[in-house]
Amino acid sequence: MRASTALNGYLTFPHVQQVFQLERTVTDLSGNPLRHEVANYITSLSTQEAPPERLGSLARGQWTIESHHWIRDGVYDEDRSQVRRGSGPRAMATLRNLAISLLRVRNIAQALRVLGRHPDWLCAALGV
Repeated sequence: MRASTALNGYLTFPHVQQVFQLERTVTDLSGNPLRHEVANYITSLSTQEAPPERLGSLARGQWTIESHHWIRDGVYDEDRSQVRRGSGPRAMATLRNLAISLLRVRNIAQALRVLGRHPDWLCAALGV
């Protein structure tokens, strides 16, 4: 990882304190490398708030959040949801999060298909 605070005259974004670059190798579940990526980041955190070591952990934490959103959209097609009024969107997001938490498996889509054919399994697992 590389980080820099030498930004004067280069960036016009407001409140920029640091830029940093992360290089990572994406692997499959067996550890075989699939591709090499370089990601550039901009942050308003100062070097006192986030030294280079912390910037790396913050970036990794963001990918944890993004992977959860990818599951919600990839499996449940959340971005095209028509639920938009009142507390409906929050309730649906909560139900999706609950389902994801209950189905902590490698292939959530496959688990949903199986449970669609055997809803009694889910009821038994929940004690209903």
